[in-house]
Amino acid sequence: MSKDKNYCGIDVSKDKLDAFNEQAGHIVIENDLKGFRELLKWAPSKAHFVMEATGVYHKKLAHFIHNRACQVSVVNPLIIKRFSQMLLRSTKTDKADAQMIYKYAVQNPPALWQPAAAYIDACMDLSGLLNLMFKQRTALKNKAHALKTKDYSEKVVYRCIKQSINNLNRQIEHMEEQMEMHIEENAPELFKQLKSIPGIGTKTAAFLIVITDGFRDFETSKQVSSYLGMAPSITSSGSSIRGQSRITKTGNNNMRNLLFLSSFTACKYNPACKQLFDRITGAGKSKKLALIAVGNKLIKQAFALAKSGQCFNPEFVSIRN
Repeated sequence: MSKDKNYCGIDVSKDKLDAFNEQAGHIVIENDLKGFRELLKWAPSKAHFVMEATGVYHKKLAHFIHNRACQVSVVNPLIIKRFSQMLLRSTKTDKADAQMIYKYAVQNPPALWQPAAAYIDACMDLSGLLNLMFKQRTALKNKAHALKTKDYSEKVVYRCIKQSINNLNRQIEHMEEQMEMHIEENAPELFKQLKSIPGIGTKTAAFLIVITDGFRDFETSKQVSSYLGMAPSITSSGSSIRGQSRITKTGNNNMRNLLFLSSFTACKYNPACKQLFDRITGAGKSKKLALIAVGNKLIKQAFALAKSGQCFNPEFVSIRN
């Protein structure tokens, strides 16, 4: 436990902040610059501010606190949720959430938060917009397919849908080009290293760098797999519970789709991935399971190259695998 630190638990919402500290008590302020200044005046000296990651709503506050040389930590909300369940909490209010974040910090001192590079923030905005566009395009394609199966449908509706899909395709292409341009300017060596892996193309390499922040905060490839939702989740207890093994599917859905599609190419041209695919399918397992394993192998190779600073070497990989 770390009671010698003045932790301040902050529950962040769209419009307001609920903050709790054992000495200062509880305060509710606006989620804006005026509220941020009020928060610093209210907090004890040398306070360590702790908040959950809440989409985009916590970022401005985290940057504000960090820029004023104060300690700040950003915690995964799932961790706070599990901590709350462990304590059998029944009350769910903003004030109670701030207190729970404070209690978590006291018992589990969190790591200090460091802001991502400016180009990573810009690419994350592009990534969020791309995910929205992908969903819109899929919905429109499904609607167009449904109209084609009808005996009669208004032609103007179908033409409008096709025009919308074409517009989205152009916008998506433009957004992806902007992301690649940011990465080429700011992380050219890492971009080159990842693209050297057979199976990982330009788009997959770009998204990997953005989603993982260049693998900066990861110590092992297993951590990356878990973060991207590619790690297997096994349910087994005693002699009666034998659940089917599945991937966790947390994190960025678009990133998982890109890795899964990359696995098809990697099975043909990446020696280590081909060996892994053949071994799993040869043991009678499904091709889908083998492709997921290949996706994790690609993550492992990408992580190794990012940490070593080298490009892909098939001879070295075949020896190690």
